Amino acid sequence: MLLYILLNNIAPIFALVALGYHVGKRFNLDVYTLSKINFNVFIPAVILVKIYEATIDLNLIRAVLFTLGFAVIQLFISALVAKVCRFEYSKGNAFKNAVSFYNTGNFGLPLITLIFSGTEYAEYAVTAQIMILVTQVLCTFTLGFYNAAKMIMSFREAIMSIFKLPIVYIIAIACLFRVIPYEVQDFFLWPAVLYARQGMIPAALLSLGIQLSIVKIDFKDKDVYLASFMRLCIGPVIAYFLILILGAQGVLAQVMLISSAVPTAINTALIAVELKSQPEFATRVVVISTILSVVTLPVVIYFARQVLFQ
Repeated sequence: MLLYILLNNIAPIFALVALGYHVGKRFNLDVYTLSKINFNVFIPAVILVKIYEATIDLNLIRAVLFTLGFAVIQLFISALVAKVCRFEYSKGNAFKNAVSFYNTGNFGLPLITLIFSGTEYAEYAVTAQIMILVTQVLCTFTLGFYNAAKMIMSFREAIMSIFKLPIVYIIAIACLFRVIPYEVQDFFLWPAVLYARQGMIPAALLSLGIQLSIVKIDFKDKDVYLASFMRLCIGPVIAYFLILILGAQGVLAQVMLISSAVPTAINTALIAVELKSQPEFATRVVVISTILSVVTLPVVIYFARQVLFQ
């Protein structure tokens, strides 16, 4: 079963990542441009379509509560570990972000899409992952941004940064579309949104591969492995107990647990680069956690689908 998961759920993901890595090594590409296109065009298109078309029940509120609680718990635990390890202030903050904020967009959304593709739960699973994605992005660009910029930015300024995110406005537009007495799907430009939605998975995974291709990897940094271990192994353990506390079951519980085991978010590295706060460390954690997830993710997926939540 683990081999089946590796070949059918993980291998397609890393095939596109590997292709992006190859292209990135061969050509001088601007990965930030591709990432911005994905973040500002493809992912918003997916969110718009899913929120508009999905049947959203109150049970999905658990996904939001889970993501918020998970981020807070991870920040607290990673802060304790950083203190015990006596990291310098900036490295401690980068460490906390690397452990707490995970790749729900470029990695998590394609992964959940592939895992549940062809099943009767596909739409619901993707909708649940989008709820996690939206909440996680908001947390990353508020708590994460403030955490990396404590010396130069107030919490109020971090909160204001939310309103620069296109996702915020897309959510509002999608909610508006749901309440107005008009079938938006009949609008002549709706097919353009559907075309944009289809570009999300390849663009996300290719941009991740290109990002990995331009990073200088240091396999000797023990702190990077510690952060990756907490992200990939401790994270799902915490997520499991939080799932039990929230009483989530079935597909929703599976999505929560699998999503909690994906690698560190690229956004943590981008924030570190922008603020010049341990950018090399932050980027290395993204790379190492992505590589190691090939081993850890099949185990978590198997546990979620076969053992816990029938």
